[in-house]
Amino acid sequence: MGTPDFAVASLKAIIEGGYHVVGVITAPDKEAGRGKKIRISAVKEYALTQNLKILQPEKLKNKEFLEELAALKANLQVVVAFRMLPEAVWDMPELGTFNLHASLLPQYRGAAPINHALINGEKVTGVTTFFLDKKIDTGRIIDRLQVPIDEKDDFETLHDRLMQAGAQLVVDTIERIRKGEVTPVDQSGLIKPGEVLHPAPKIYKDFCRIDWNKKPEDIYNFIRGLSPYPCAFTFLNTSDDEPVMTRIYKSEYEISAHQTFPGTVSVEKSNTLKVAVEGGYLYIKELQLPGKKRMKTEDFLRGFHGNILSVS
Repeated sequence: MGTPDFAVASLKAIIEGGYHVVGVITAPDKEAGRGKKIRISAVKEYALTQNLKILQPEKLKNKEFLEELAALKANLQVVVAFRMLPEAVWDMPELGTFNLHASLLPQYRGAAPINHALINGEKVTGVTTFFLDKKIDTGRIIDRLQVPIDEKDDFETLHDRLMQAGAQLVVDTIERIRKGEVTPVDQSGLIKPGEVLHPAPKIYKDFCRIDWNKKPEDIYNFIRGLSPYPCAFTFLNTSDDEPVMTRIYKSEYEISAHQTFPGTVSVEKSNTLKVAVEGGYLYIKELQLPGKKRMKTEDFLRGFHGNILSVS
């Protein structure tokens, strides 16, 4: 059960591992774009190449879907980046249903664990397999695998490494379940005394606006944690135009003392936008204006003839 690219790697690993996949459950096809062309999920696209049976229920409690699912007679269900399942679904197979989550649970429960780990400046994250229960991301843990976070990682690079690590963990978990070697651990037993659990809720547009009153490293982590999707944004304030909403994809930062008001912009060597922040500077390296392509800041400045005063 899965929908995006992140889930494809696990499905592919299961098939290449020689396990018999009796069916794939993924999101319904939907219209997308101005032409309203039908878009299918990444999981369905791959499943079609493998001639797998595909179910695409609108509602997971639908009687017909539950009957179709039961008819597959699966002894184990694997969930990767899918919807929350009702008990009638996750409790169906004799060996249970396990989920792959892109964090070291119980840390970063929620829909956006990769983004939030980067935003919080974590040095290590990982992937976890756990048996589903009635609450989100709280089930008994089967296994965890640590993955280091590089200081230059963004959402895209870390997503891809976790995707591959997760695919391997899924196969390892299936094999351990097959051999009867699994002893699930309650998540409460993994919380260290005094440890603070960080949530990873779904990210909405309002959350993505940059707060230039924060420290340089925090802003840097915020930008890379949202790059390239859903992407951090700010407004460029110029001397003669309305503020321009601008997406920021890449940045660098410098820690230094200064008296410049946070958000004040200066142009460095005609190729970098330097933004004053509390305790240092943030250098904007890649950006995107409305209706334009993503570009390096030097290319933007080469074609921009206004005077950028600040960001907000």
